[in-house]
Amino acid sequence: MSSQNKEEDPTVLLNFLSQLGLERFHPNKLTLRSLLEINRNSVYDEAVSSVEDIPWCFLRKLFKINAKCRNCTQLPNKDDDEEDNNDFFDLDLYTAEDSADNKVNLLDLVVALFLCADSFLQQEMALKMSTCQFSVPLVLPHGNNSQCTLMVWALRDIVKEWRPHEMSSSKGFVEENIVQAELPFFSFVRLKNCSLSKSQCLNHILSLDQYNNNNMFIHRDMKGGDHERKIANGLVEVCWYLPCGRENTDTFPKPIAVANLRGDIGRSLTQFSFLFQVSTATFVFLDKVEENEHEILKSLQDVRSKLFLVVNRKADNAREDMMTVRNTVKELDLPQSSVKIKEQHVNVIDFSEKLSVTIKKSMTNLKTTTTIENMLDKAVELGLPEDESMSDDQKKVAEEIAKGIGVRPIPEYKNKTLPLQGDNWKKLSQLEMEEWRLKNAGDFKLEEYKSQLQTEKQEIMKELGKHKLSKAMNSFIEQSSEQDKVKRDFFLKWMNLKLNAHLQPAMKLSKLRHKLTEECNKKEKDGKEIAELDQALLESSLGIEHYMREMGLIYEFSSQSQHTDDQISRLPGLAAEMLLDGYPLELLDGDASNIPQRWVTDVLMELHNQVGAKSRLLVLTVLGVQSTGKSTLLNTMFGVQFPVSSGRCTRGAYMLFLRVGKDMQSKLNYDFIVLIDTEGLRSPCLAQLEDSCEHDNQLATFVIGLSDVTIINVAMENSTEMKDFLQIATHAFLRMKQIGKKPVCHFVHQNVAGVSAHEKNMTERKHLLEQLNEMTKIAAEMEKHPSIQLFTDVLDYDLDKNNWNIPGLWHGTPPMAPVNTGYSEAVADFKKNLLETVKRDHVSDIPEFLEWIKSLWRSVKLENFIFSFRNTLVAHAYDNLCKEFNQWEWEFRKEVSRWKTETEMEIQNADNESELHDLNEMVKSKKSEVSDKIKKQQTKMHQKLQDYFKRKDRHVNLIMKYKSDFIIRINGLTNEIQHSANNDLDCALECKKSSKDAEDLQRKHREVIEEQVMKLLSDCKKCTLSDEELEEEFEKVWAAVTVNISGLKEQDISAKVLDQLRRHFGNLNVNEELQIITDLKEIGKCQFEAKTEHVKTNVVNFLLQKDVKQELQSLADSVIASCTKFVQDTAKTDNDYHDSFTKDLLEKVDESLKQSCKKFKSLFAIDLKVHICGFASREFLHMHRKYLVQRDPKIKLEEKKKQYLTDFIDLYKERDDSQHKATDYVRFCIKPAVEEYISRSLGVDIVDEMLTSCHSSEYSSRSFFQYNIQKQLLQKDDFESFVKYITRYEIFVKDWIFQHVLQKMSEGQTLCKLKNKTLQVIADKITKALKQSTKRSDGTPLPDNQESIQELINNMRKNLNKDISISVEDEKTILFQIQSKCHQFTENLFKSLDELKEELQEGFSNSGDISETLKKLPTKPQDELFKQVFGCGQQCPFCKVPCEAGGKEHKEHHAAVHRPQGLGMYKDIDTGELVETLCTTDVHSECLFKNADTEGKVHPYKDYTTYYPDWLIPPDRTIGASDYWKYVLVKYNDRFAEEHNAKPAVIPESWRSITKEQALTGLKEAFNIK
Repeated sequence: MSSQNKEEDPTVLLNFLSQLGLERFHPNKLTLRSLLEINRNSVYDEAVSSVEDIPWCFLRKLFKINAKCRNCTQLPNKDDDEEDNNDFFDLDLYTAEDSADNKVNLLDLVVALFLCADSFLQQEMALKMSTCQFSVPLVLPHGNNSQCTLMVWALRDIVKEWRPHEMSSSKGFVEENIVQAELPFFSFVRLKNCSLSKSQCLNHILSLDQYNNNNMFIHRDMKGGDHERKIANGLVEVCWYLPCGRENTDTFPKPIAVANLRGDIGRSLTQFSFLFQVSTATFVFLDKVEENEHEILKSLQDVRSKLFLVVNRKADNAREDMMTVRNTVKELDLPQSSVKIKEQHVNVIDFSEKLSVTIKKSMTNLKTTTTIENMLDKAVELGLPEDESMSDDQKKVAEEIAKGIGVRPIPEYKNKTLPLQGDNWKKLSQLEMEEWRLKNAGDFKLEEYKSQLQTEKQEIMKELGKHKLSKAMNSFIEQSSEQDKVKRDFFLKWMNLKLNAHLQPAMKLSKLRHKLTEECNKKEKDGKEIAELDQALLESSLGIEHYMREMGLIYEFSSQSQHTDDQISRLPGLAAEMLLDGYPLELLDGDASNIPQRWVTDVLMELHNQVGAKSRLLVLTVLGVQSTGKSTLLNTMFGVQFPVSSGRCTRGAYMLFLRVGKDMQSKLNYDFIVLIDTEGLRSPCLAQLEDSCEHDNQLATFVIGLSDVTIINVAMENSTEMKDFLQIATHAFLRMKQIGKKPVCHFVHQNVAGVSAHEKNMTERKHLLEQLNEMTKIAAEMEKHPSIQLFTDVLDYDLDKNNWNIPGLWHGTPPMAPVNTGYSEAVADFKKNLLETVKRDHVSDIPEFLEWIKSLWRSVKLENFIFSFRNTLVAHAYDNLCKEFNQWEWEFRKEVSRWKTETEMEIQNADNESELHDLNEMVKSKKSEVSDKIKKQQTKMHQKLQDYFKRKDRHVNLIMKYKSDFIIRINGLTNEIQHSANNDLDCALECKKSSKDAEDLQRKHREVIEEQVMKLLSDCKKCTLSDEELEEEFEKVWAAVTVNISGLKEQDISAKVLDQLRRHFGNLNVNEELQIITDLKEIGKCQFEAKTEHVKTNVVNFLLQKDVKQELQSLADSVIASCTKFVQDTAKTDNDYHDSFTKDLLEKVDESLKQSCKKFKSLFAIDLKVHICGFASREFLHMHRKYLVQRDPKIKLEEKKKQYLTDFIDLYKERDDSQHKATDYVRFCIKPAVEEYISRSLGVDIVDEMLTSCHSSEYSSRSFFQYNIQKQLLQKDDFESFVKYITRYEIFVKDWIFQHVLQKMSEGQTLCKLKNKTLQVIADKITKALKQSTKRSDGTPLPDNQESIQELINNMRKNLNKDISISVEDEKTILFQIQSKCHQFTENLFKSLDELKEELQEGFSNSGDISETLKKLPTKPQDELFKQVFGCGQQCPFCKVPCEAGGKEHKEHHAAVHRPQGLGMYKDIDTGELVETLCTTDVHSECLFKNADTEGKVHPYKDYTTYYPDWLIPPDRTIGASDYWKYVLVKYNDRFAEEHNAKPAVIPESWRSITKEQALTGLKEAFNIK
């Protein structure tokens, strides 16, 4: 540096930085990452309120490409009206420099920010400033001393496009990094005495004839330009003039660079010397030349050709001043043409035009040009520091990698250096696509073809896993893994720069692109040529993204290698750090149409872990036709830098993570905004390529599915390509609606300006909505949702709120057009509104985002999206609702069950003196009461369901379409419970009637016996008899009294069942068949056989008819087994037969036959029901006889004989009978009632235990229940169990549940504990009732006399009326002629109750057969649990897998995993072989099927809903999901064939390698078990 430079006061810079609040960032501590954070300042454009706000306001607006960033260098006046009240002639007002501290010179601000910014922020600032058509720093003064730095690095990101005049006719253009562009370089400096603003002149020169207000250089007449400069003197700025190729508008025919030195050259000698030496020409602005300035100019060399003096002639001292100029010109020997004098009468614009002519002339004589990059050598020679030396090591590595390309064609280099993303990766992607679509199976069997595809995939993956790292990739990974992030960032930037520099001259991508455009514009397009050019363009591109892609694939296929390098295993962590630092990650490789899922998953999970699982996301994407400003829109909204030039040739989707600041996290409710930028839907010229539409559909569906907010960039509304794009987007939105995703959609109309644009464009917006409605209707028809007619049926869309008019980015024709501030401000308003209004019910985090990536990508690989979409989030959401619903259902059932139990007790305890009419009225009232109760419970369940769907935490939006199913299920449950309650009340009434009859008989006989006993007592009192003699006398009397007592009359149960059967068929014309049946007693004893006449006559094919007959036999066997179990379980209870049992049985048969009704005639159903009613009638008869025996008067009296004898002897001997009467009362009256209470309560308590304890998960949802059963089947490994599970599913499930309950009740004496718990409840109730019974209703104690005992007992019965039933007859027998007093009897009762409790507890501990206990319970826990998990009982029409949808009634049947169809008895009619293909494979293939339902006609599998409209059979969620059943078929193929009377299935070879462990893993995958 020259010693002549005046030293600056070192405190000036620090004071200035302190004034701006930037001292903590000096030097170079302000990072780019900190500015990209979404915080309050970045969302709300608040006015500057202090000097400290000025830098941030400038940066904020600059990053939004808002040229008004220069306007925030001073604070607004507090009161503009003050000026109006001031005396303008008061000179004292203007003596002080008021508010100088509140004003900042714009140049000082720029210098301060560049001094505080790190290298990468400097680059970004320079790029944004250049985009705004601002000059950028070339030489940056350090402010605190005479040092300055050449800013080559800061300018390296600036790429410009222009069209020299020689390219006008060809419409070609040049795209080049401005640092490397060979351009004429013109410098403009000034001497100390210079009154003409060179910056104003330069602005006029650079915008002459086009943009007169384009202030590239800051000047004194600009806002903020006239404030005193503190640190900016010595700053050299540079900007460029770039022609657009139009001679009538371009000032210069070729591009030029223009440098501007701030301050006079005397104080910045080093800068001036440097500029003069590197410049094509230097223009010195001056009024006069002082002596020291004369010396400076004299010291220059080669001045004649390079130096121009620009003199401003002034009126004052003009002669003296001009003499100094003349002397200098003479001494320097400058030609007259090198001196330009501005006369006073010439305005600045005219003079600027004169200067531009001079520049133009100098360009014609130009022999040398220079690049900014080449200035580095001169800077080193002059001792001028430059800003790149700190990254020399990284630069060398990047150069070495780029050097490795050499002169080889890029495709060849990529094949050698980046082999993983080559043909094999693309082929693997195609195989994965084909694996789901199966379009090219040809003559192969589908499962064999799938197996072959999987083998090919494995081979390719093994091949890819063998590749060793190339030298270039090794260097790339090593440098990218650098712990020092600054070094890493320098390397990646240098890589980008060096690759672009290598490609620019070598590959001429722009020429390929130009050729492609030409080909596309031809009237007769050559599709093959277009495809080849498109491919060549792709293959010839090379950027840092290709190395990043390779790095991801290295990790993706590292699992194929046995030894994974630690360096490779650390790659996801590295990529996660880079994502957090603002680097984009390729999500979808558009070149191969694939996602490296392992890589993307592990990277994002690493990020999730690095941020402490705080990863709530708002995902935003912009979609639109290619080259419509999508990336520019994102860049302007968020200040990011997605590539916008035409140099990027990779296809796909990239994502960028922007951190949300702490001040906005709670308001916005997310931690990151994820921006997804797509390649752009393909240009119209590529639309004719085969995979174009498919590719566009995939991309649009995928990114819209991932996004919370989708911005549709609308351009050319009426053009064909825009219509095509809107059609694609509409399809995608419709698909998202169907799966429960609700993205917000905004339409952005670019290049729409004017204050009235919004109103004027209303017509266009309405036209757009009409187009969207039309496209929605078409899309809905294609997706088979005809009910959707309007776009507003798909999305919440408002013409005003969801449409945004944004003016064009440029004022005029680029490249010299200034930016339109209206663009930036409109985008800022849009961003603010978008972030403020986007409200979501559920905020996804990274794990959920990954699940969406996985499931959406799987689905887009299939052609029918809605049909194929399955997602674990949806599955979990559905399961969660099922779990909650099952709890509500059980609460409903339990509530009604307990009410029924109490009501049945009330009916049972009704006074036997009541008339039959009174009992009927009582039951009628109870039916009304239970109906009200059930309705209340139904309302409560509906409310719970509504509340559930209002929750924010359960992904309820994803299962909204199932809501109606659950509403139907509630209504179905209500009807079922109502029907059951009415039946039970009817049974209770019948039971009361029969017990009343029995008790009436007992009472009559008891009264006779008691009368005879008392008579005998009276006779015996007259003499003295021994006990033996007394007993002998008693026996004589007893025999005489009971000799004529008859039992209860037996009903004709067979006739009653037959009567119900006839009533059941009453509406059908089947009387002839039933008339010949007069008695069921002998029917159903032989095995039922399906007959040919049972098969429908439309099944004409003999082989098919034979198969249907076999299927009917299997169906009949299954129904008979299920009904047998139902009848036996019913008959084991202690109830009497009731007609409702037969009704329920016949309804059960109908339910079982419903799915197969197309295959049989009505005769089959009649014969089967008659057969079932035959054996049922015999079982019900046994049940009835057992009931009669239990209530037979003679037997009942015989049971009481001993008791009467004891009472007789006690009365004769006048013994105190208080204790034994109390004991007998408890034993014979209380104990049976307590045992009955426990029995009635135990069933509900066991279910509660099973559903709330550690066993609850097994019954929490149908899918988890299925998983547990199938897992146990696999572990048990028993063929018969598999057969029973498949062919007799209901029986199997009931047995499984019973055994499960049995097992759980046996563990840790669970059943004993439950009994003791219930015993404690009823014991407490009885004790409480006994205490209450010792007092009358008025609260007075009962008298202590014999008569009070009956009152005590009556009170007890009333107090326990709803809990237990105490037999009045037993009570009367026991209290017969009691001689005790009340108080003593009461004490003895308490004592006996305690003894009873101990006795029962001991009995529970020693009870053995739990199985018998469970079978005899009135409420059978196994049946209640069965209702929870069995559902509708329907089975897949092809493979017989049971439906897993909730409840008995729903719109669609579905199951998590289907089976090879042969397991469901499906066999090939022609070969007789079991069908090995999975129905999930067949239903999206071109295969055909025929069966009884199709009447033997062939029908496409993919149109299976024609015959089975209630079934949804989506493809398997993963390839391994069906491994379980493949394994089972392989293991038992021969035995299944034998079982189903068929030949073994032809099994794909790859299935044989599936292990038991893999089968279990597949099962877990299928049921989403982690």
